[in-house]
Amino acid sequence: MKTDLRRIFNISGAKQEFEYEIPMSELERLKGYDFAGPVMVSGLFYNRADVVHMDYSVRFTLNIVCDRCLKELQGEYTYDFEHIVVSSVNKDNDDFIIADNYRVDVNEIALSDLLLELPTKLLCMDECKGLCSKCGCDLNESECDCQK
Repeated sequence: MKTDLRRIFNISGAKQEFEYEIPMSELERLKGYDFAGPVMVSGLFYNRADVVHMDYSVRFTLNIVCDRCLKELQGEYTYDFEHIVVSSVNKDNDDFIIADNYRVDVNEIALSDLLLELPTKLLCMDECKGLCSKCGCDLNESECDCQK
């Protein structure tokens, strides 16, 4: 979703809300993750003291297999992000989002942020005990008789 921010850049105190979903067709290119539905994106562009800010949240559900106990489940995730948007910079700078001709691609920004934030280890719960390495018993549900 490309957004024109010319009004936000030119008027101190201006605000522009946004809300949309990233469709499943665009999420298929994120290999290694099975999204249960579209990613919901909602946020706000605002100009405070002639500095343009972008604050937004992503909300989504993943179909996951626990890396420790192999249980299949769905995990719900919500992440919040903040950026400063500039119309140009003098040199390469990863601290700012550059609005080329006062336009930004919110999808591109959201997918980049999302990829950096997604967990690399997917667990059913933080305290997951996993499977016994000898008999394969799910240690979350019962104790086994194997020697420790």
